[in-house]
Amino acid sequence: MSPSPPDAGIPTTPTTPTTPAAPATPAAPAPPPLALRPPAHRVERRAVAWWMLQSLLVSGPVLAGAVTAYALWDAARPWLVVAVAGAAILLVAGVAVEPLWRYRVHRWETTDEAVYARTGWLVREWRATPLSRVQTVDAVQGPVEQLLRLSTLRVTTASSRGAISIGGLDEETAARVAAELTPTAQLTPGDAT
Repeated sequence: MSPSPPDAGIPTTPTTPTTPAAPATPAAPAPPPLALRPPAHRVERRAVAWWMLQSLLVSGPVLAGAVTAYALWDAARPWLVVAVAGAAILLVAGVAVEPLWRYRVHRWETTDEAVYARTGWLVREWRATPLSRVQTVDAVQGPVEQLLRLSTLRVTTASSRGAISIGGLDEETAARVAAELTPTAQLTPGDAT
């Protein structure tokens, strides 16, 4: 008896000639990722007055309270000098420095793909939100903004970071951009979640 080959007894499958597979249809190129870049548009110059008034409305009463306490409370004058000086420094910084600095920093832009914003004073925040993530678009005006004919554009997104708020826009510009973004956001594919 002759030794059996090592693969004896193992069933074999018949081989069929293979035909080359048809080349796969190339998928549409993926859109480039959003780049975080400086937005193109400044806020309105009137925003400087808005920020000045906000600082004055917050810091002014603090300074007035510190000066009143200094004038009426003789026993506390030594340490109230520090409170008055601190409140005065905050008021001057809030009225003379902060609004001009914010005007230099704040920028915004909308494109067919995204909303871009850069805000901040001491801490700057740059944001780019794809329109597919936009849920609502609002133009909001507080009392001081109404007085100065300004508005804040609020773009609510499906992001854990929350809405993008672009303050200091002309009220007509904010209304126009909100009207433009709303249908664009509705037509953009995606579920915004």
